Amino acid sequence: MLAALALGGFVVLVTPEPSVIRAGVMAGVAMLTILLGRPSAGAGMLALSATGILIADPWLAATPGFALSVVASGALILLAPLLARGLARWMPQPLALALAVPVAAQSACGPILALFAEQQSLVGVAANLLAAPAAPIATVIGLLACLAAPVPPLADLLAASAWLPAAWIATTAEVAASLPFAEVLVPPGLLTAAVVAVVSAAVAVVLAGGLRRFPIVRAAAASVLSVTLALGAAHLVLSGPLSTMTTPSGWAIAMCDIGQGDAVVVRSTQRIALIDTGPDPAPLDSCLRALGVDRIDLLVLTHFDLDHVGGVDAVQGRVDVVLHGPPGESADQEILARLADGGAKIEEGAVGVRGTLGEAEWRVLWPARDERAFAPGNDLSVVVEFESGGVPRSLFLGDLSAEPQAVLLRSGRVDGAYPVVKVSHHGSGDQDPELYARITAAVGLIGVGADNDYGHPRADALAMLAAAGTAALRTDQQGRVLVGEREGKLEVWTERASP
Repeated sequence: MLAALALGGFVVLVTPEPSVIRAGVMAGVAMLTILLGRPSAGAGMLALSATGILIADPWLAATPGFALSVVASGALILLAPLLARGLARWMPQPLALALAVPVAAQSACGPILALFAEQQSLVGVAANLLAAPAAPIATVIGLLACLAAPVPPLADLLAASAWLPAAWIATTAEVAASLPFAEVLVPPGLLTAAVVAVVSAAVAVVLAGGLRRFPIVRAAAASVLSVTLALGAAHLVLSGPLSTMTTPSGWAIAMCDIGQGDAVVVRSTQRIALIDTGPDPAPLDSCLRALGVDRIDLLVLTHFDLDHVGGVDAVQGRVDVVLHGPPGESADQEILARLADGGAKIEEGAVGVRGTLGEAEWRVLWPARDERAFAPGNDLSVVVEFESGGVPRSLFLGDLSAEPQAVLLRSGRVDGAYPVVKVSHHGSGDQDPELYARITAAVGLIGVGADNDYGHPRADALAMLAAAGTAALRTDQQGRVLVGEREGKLEVWTERASP
């Protein structure tokens, strides 16, 4: 009775999340099996718990947390002992058991994560192994601190004591996530889940050393792992030491394939400008490595939406000058402060600001320094043009909507033709056709994520570009897009499909 009351209190204390409900019900069933004299029915307890919970609340079947919790528990009950026995062939039994637990959990949970997550961890097992000893210590001390709340001095002492194991877990996660090649980016969905399931099953078969009666299955598992490791090694080499060998040398403008967001690199005589950073540091870092870019001479943050500044950590400490749009929140100032701490000179972009990049020239066309008709954000995106020095005359429109585009056109600052345009707002439908008709661009670069929720690029935007004679190059279809100029003519390379 005391144990049941303690369990109920714990569930209430940590809030009834799906995984907590599953754990609480399973613990209650475990108590019942001990009371009935059958304490070894672990798989049956899990099945009974999950079934009872879903009968009470069928909607939990659609929550990732509940599915991951049940699958991880099943893996610990059914798969971990097999892995421990297999690993014990090569290492001491305690170490084999400690390693079997995270391997079993990750092998079982990987396919479910692949249904909705855009990455698979390559260091999760090691991180869990390092963090595991601290988890029960932090949990128990934290629980005692909550129970001691009526005695503030004791509660404060216990809470302070729980800081060390909690900090160890947090630091382990942060360090592991920051390691090179800590994760592999994958498109979420059923196909990826099936691939991850096959690889996970192959890992389990090889490590467990079972299925001796089925040599064909063991050979197939070994073959799957061999192919996976070979492809992984090839990817590491091609994205690491040989990354620049896969990139044509004559490019001047490169639009990185970083998902739903913008990250465009401009190069003139080995001087580099980066216009926005995309939403995530990892794909930006991969793109910069492939382009052979180590340092950023000019970083343009057109505005502070996540899909334009979320990847800024990839260039932290490697930027000379930052040109930015009007900040609107304290978080925007924090980004600029971090870049300044890394040695960058900070300057707000406004009409009249200009400079050189190698032998190329650039100037800001929007916004005016006293522009008050629009709020900070998309419509006050820094619009910048580049020309000469081997860089095709190009116009980068940030995320301007149709109204500020029309104001920019009427200002007269957009002068003549621009062979290359970075299409505004990932090809949204809110565009000014007159602007695109005036600049008569041959190439329109669109940074966009595959199957994004916004429907970008919109059909009417693509039709507008076609009417202006502009070829739309999309990162969701073409991957990374490179543009160069030779003898006055544009050269275009794409990573995947032909333009």
